[in-house]
Amino acid sequence: MKRDMDLVRNIMLILNEHDHGNAPQRIEIEGYSAEQIGYHCFIMNEAGLIEAADCTSMSSVSPEAIPIRLTWDGHEFIENASNDNIWNQTKGAISKLGDVSFAVWTSVLSKVVLDNLGVGN
Repeated sequence: MKRDMDLVRNIMLILNEHDHGNAPQRIEIEGYSAEQIGYHCFIMNEAGLIEAADCTSMSSVSPEAIPIRLTWDGHEFIENASNDNIWNQTKGAISKLGDVSFAVWTSVLSKVVLDNLGVGN
């Protein structure tokens, strides 16, 4: 399964917008299966964006995790990515290259934010 940065962002928006520090009991996102969401929570935990509980079992088709909360790094990322205009500008810039690493995503996202603030180089 390929990493889907829109899904990563959507999961993080849900966690960020939840009234409490802990994740909501259930995350459902239109257009995405429970398997896709669980897998993305699993890899987001590996990346340090969220804290999650690995719930992968022998019957699991893909690795899966249940989100617990955003981490500091997760908050840093979603604060830059929460604005739809900023996100779409970032996606537009990255789409010229195709798939890129998360480090490139965060770098481009930060540059787009700084450019929109008028302090980019």
